[in-house]
Parts: sequence; C-alpha cells; structure tokens
Amino acid sequence: MSRIGKLPIAVPSGVDVAIDERLVTVKGPKGTLSHTVANPITVEKNDGVLEVKRPNDEREARSLHGLTRTLINNMVVGVTEGYEKKLEIVGVGYRVLSKGPTQLEFQLGYSHSITFNAPEGITFTVDGPTRLGVQGIDKQLVGETAANIRKLRKPEPYKGKGVRYAGEHIRRKVGKAGK
Repeated sequence: MSRIGKLPIAVPSGVDVAIDERLVTVKGPKGTLSHTVANPITVEKNDGVLEVKRPNDEREARSLHGLTRTLINNMVVGVTEGYEKKLEIVGVGYRVLSKGPTQLEFQLGYSHSITFNAPEGITFTVDGPTRLGVQGIDKQLVGETAANIRKLRKPEPYKGKGVRYAGEHIRRKVGKAGK
C-alpha cells in the first residue's frame, strides 16, 4: 500500500472542499483551486478529513494513489498558506526592477532589457536589485514561473553569473590554464 496515499488530508477550518464526481474543488482564504482525479482513484470526505482510496493493487492505481493525495494536499496548503520561490541574481550589472506586482524588468547582460509578465494567479516581490520572490497558490505554477525566470539567464559554471534559486549551489569549473 502507498505510504503517502493512505495518509489522511486534514482540512483546516476556513477551507471548503467540494467533491463532484471526479472534480475536487478546494476553496480557502487565498483563492480556489480544482483538480480532476484520474479514473480508478476515489476521494471521500469524512468529518473534516479527506481520504484518497484506490480500488485494487494494479500498477496504474498504485502509481496514481500517492500522486493524487499529494496534489490534493498541495491544493489545501496553497489556499491556506500559499507557495513562494525565492530567486537571486548574480553578476555585475545584473538586476531586476518591479513594474507592479505582476511585471518585472530584468537587466541580464543582454543589449536590451527583458520584461517578464506573470501568468494569472502569480505575483512578484522584489527585495532589492538582486533578489526576488514568486508567490501564488498553485505550487506547480509557482515552480514553473520561477523556472521560466531562471531560464532567461541560467547560471554559468565559470563565474556563476545568472539567475539562480536562493540557496542553489552552482558546480564551478576551472577556467583556462595560464602559462
């Protein structure tokens, strides 16, 4: 049995969970998220606790069991606390400017500045010219947006310049050997 899948999901007060056939909708103080549960998996609500169950021990049901439980738990956490990814910019002249909560302007060593618009449900915070945060209630969307920002100028291995996640270790390479 899946160790993660059989754990119950505690629904905190202030969070409303609606189960309609295969669609699970979680509504909380920060917003609303919904997820369509894959076919063999079922979700039941019993006195403030959600339980994800599978009908048999076939391979597909086993693989979807823990995944579905984690996705629903991430929705509950997202509508109560939200998610945030921190990024930092390293490099001389590299910086970020906030143009409102949903737009950033980057100077990343190119001949032009790059304007980055947030997708629906994502906001940005800028803590100085080299630090920024990506916030939202959907964990997948927050991670994807942070990855797209990092993709604008990936950290290079020789000087370590570029956009990186906060606390990310960049494996450094030795440059050319001098005579």
